[in-house]
Amino acid sequence: MSVDLKRGETLPIHINMTFPSLPCDVASVDAMDLSGKHEVDLDTNIWKLRLNSHGHIIGTEYLSDLVEKQHTTRNHDDKEHHDGSAKKPHKFSFDKDTENMINKVKKALENGEGCRVYGVLDVQRVAGNFHISVHALNIYVAQMIFGGAAHVNVSHIIHDLSFGPKYPGLHNPLDDIDRILHDTSGTFKYFIKIVPTEYRYISKEVLPTNQFSVSEYFSPMNESDRTWPAVYFVYDLSPITVTIKEERRSFLHFITRLSAVLGGTFALTEDGFGSGMLDRWMDRLIKALTTPSARCARR
Repeated sequence: MSVDLKRGETLPIHINMTFPSLPCDVASVDAMDLSGKHEVDLDTNIWKLRLNSHGHIIGTEYLSDLVEKQHTTRNHDDKEHHDGSAKKPHKFSFDKDTENMINKVKKALENGEGCRVYGVLDVQRVAGNFHISVHALNIYVAQMIFGGAAHVNVSHIIHDLSFGPKYPGLHNPLDDIDRILHDTSGTFKYFIKIVPTEYRYISKEVLPTNQFSVSEYFSPMNESDRTWPAVYFVYDLSPITVTIKEERRSFLHFITRLSAVLGGTFALTEDGFGSGMLDRWMDRLIKALTTPSARCARR
């Protein structure tokens, strides 16, 4: 082990998740760190696959373009809301594109559409969080679609979540887990402790990566809650780097094991009285085979 001296590097986050009850048109990925940086439209490769009610792929969409479109809609809607608040504080109207999007998402919910989100996020190497939710939507749009936060279902399956390339023997604790909600909603939070790791091959090649431990918490949603359901991954980095080395066993180790095998064989063939277990078995076998021949000779 040694102190982690990495500075100015980014942290790669590989995600591959399925949301069986959340359409791709409303799912978004946000990230925030302790420096106060909050990003929605991340400059990374994140893709979404539309899924039907049976989990089969029916379409694809690039997330960055979607989030940008949603932000444009949200800013436009907010402007309308603020401009008309003095005259009509209780009324809110949407443009044609927004109304089409609302109808499209409602239809997707009726058909049981889901979404698979996968790709890589490159974030600053400081403590922070990323989450998948409907937060990119204007609150009025979200209200029109779901009828309230309690009706947003963020059930999910984590196929893969890692913070760097995998090395032999690595098992990430969140791979292949599922959290499915029935007749309820809420927010999931995964608290992750990332441990910087160096894997050294026999060839002297070094693979810098990360392993992690995790604990989780679920907060059920109430009708009075003002927050919207989401799946949070809150991460922090350990200041210590762990080094794992591949080693080839020496010739001396081979001689030691060979001596142990030979010693065990000797113990089976010789005991304190000069007659070992193997000798006794052989003697009994020979007697059993030769006794019938002697009887036949007498006759």
